[in-house]
Amino acid sequence: MTSPAGPAADPAAIATTPATASTASAAGGAGSAAASSVAAVPLTQIFVRLKLSLLRNGLKGSSKRKAAYFSSLAFALVVGFFVTLGLALLHGNVHAGTVVVLLAALLALGWAFMPLFFPTGDETLDPSRLVMLPLRPRPLVRALLASSLVGIGPLFTLCLAVGSVLAVARGAAGAVAAVVAAPLLVLGCVTLARAVATANVRLLSSRKGRDLAILSGLLIAVGGQLVNFGSQRLFQAGGLTALEPVEAVVRWLPPATAIGMVDSASEGAYGVAAAQLALTVAAVAALLWFWERSLTRLMVTPDGSTIAAARPTKDRGAGGVWSLLPAGRTGAAVQRTLRYAVRDPKTKAAWVTALAIGMIIPVFNALQGTGSVYLACFGASMLGMQMYNQFGQDTSAFWMVAQTISNTRDAYVELRARAVALGLVTVPFTVLVTVVTAAVIGDWSAFPAATGLSLALLGSMLCTGALASARFPYSIPSDGAFKNVVPGQAGLAWAGIFGGLLVSAVISAPVIALTIWLNAADHRAISWIVLPVGVAWGALATWAGLRLSAPTVARKLPEILSAVSKG
Repeated sequence: MTSPAGPAADPAAIATTPATASTASAAGGAGSAAASSVAAVPLTQIFVRLKLSLLRNGLKGSSKRKAAYFSSLAFALVVGFFVTLGLALLHGNVHAGTVVVLLAALLALGWAFMPLFFPTGDETLDPSRLVMLPLRPRPLVRALLASSLVGIGPLFTLCLAVGSVLAVARGAAGAVAAVVAAPLLVLGCVTLARAVATANVRLLSSRKGRDLAILSGLLIAVGGQLVNFGSQRLFQAGGLTALEPVEAVVRWLPPATAIGMVDSASEGAYGVAAAQLALTVAAVAALLWFWERSLTRLMVTPDGSTIAAARPTKDRGAGGVWSLLPAGRTGAAVQRTLRYAVRDPKTKAAWVTALAIGMIIPVFNALQGTGSVYLACFGASMLGMQMYNQFGQDTSAFWMVAQTISNTRDAYVELRARAVALGLVTVPFTVLVTVVTAAVIGDWSAFPAATGLSLALLGSMLCTGALASARFPYSIPSDGAFKNVVPGQAGLAWAGIFGGLLVSAVISAPVIALTIWLNAADHRAISWIVLPVGVAWGALATWAGLRLSAPTVARKLPEILSAVSKG
């Protein structure tokens, strides 16, 4: 393969390229002496050393990063040990094969999709950084694969693989198959992740690709509830025996075939075990070929975003639905807040996740027969949290807003407009969640009280959200889909969120007490009174929070601007 930097080079010549120079520098060497000392080092060894250097250098100068990394490593080792031990204790159990084969399939599924949801979690997932170096694709694949096996994820996967083969390996044939299956499972998972990431690297590095973070929150929320719902139905249907037909199919899907091979060899089905081994090896080879082809195409194909001609944009003006907003600062601030929710990836991710979880939790519990109409308050609390850290959500663009705030009145109008923008979405959605939950449960008599209580809680959180935004602002970093606080400001974030939640519960306590008393005293016929009381209480709480927060914002505007600009 010929890259834009020049003709391809063999691995022995890598020492003369910029890659070797940077690797030598990362490892601690400098100058020509360091370059000559690694002249004969294979490319695979260079990339492994580079990965270790990246891990080591990323921990320098930050005690918090060290603590986070080593605590994550310790947590992975502890969990991996106990999971391995638990799987090993399944040895001899009639359902051991079903459990570990399905576990291997879920493990591979996680490896396939996690790079799409966490593209910034590992910088080495982006091979486009190497496009200017004269590297051949096949040695580069080997080097990247070896470096990919260094990390907490592969270590945890190896623990699960060892536990899985210990659960099903029996006899000499099973032991031999287990020795082959464990590394094959890890290799298949890592190769699958690399192949998927390389094929989508241009998407992942674009703004549209970063919007995949939205799907992660949604899928995690939906998946968690589906697992909960499915597990209940599973044990009602007779336990793990109901999964045996699924396992019979999955054991022929690589890389779960590696664990199926151990089970088959242990039962004496050597022909089936050989077929599963061949299928596993063929799948890994196919993934390596696909990875190499994707890498070649990435290295020689220009990025379309760099050659696309600029298209003239249309002047949309303020027509359409925006014309319904009031004129002046309020309408402009409402429109800006709603546009951020649609266009900014992190704001959009937070909104979609809150909306999804706010609907899923009450409705799924209602479907399972364990819910209540009052569980719709959970959706109101998820949406109310969007009011917290309002100025930090603007990131570095907040300085433009700060230029327009000169007194308490300006601060109050700005906060009020942001609360109105949230209310335009959260109030109808809260009512919708309550309607759906009441319809599923069939308890329409509790609908007015549940709606009033939800709106009272929502108003209380808008109140505390405004107060927290004024007193505990923090910066949201622009990099990383799930990095929501810059180092050193985590205490501000926790204080604002958890303190706000506790105060919100106190503010809405009168409405909560009224609802409990009406139900406990069997006065459900007049429980509808909670609806107007809750609406009025929520509106009053929101107004009070905005009024109390405005002087603080006007007085501490320089400090707020400094706090939210640290990212």
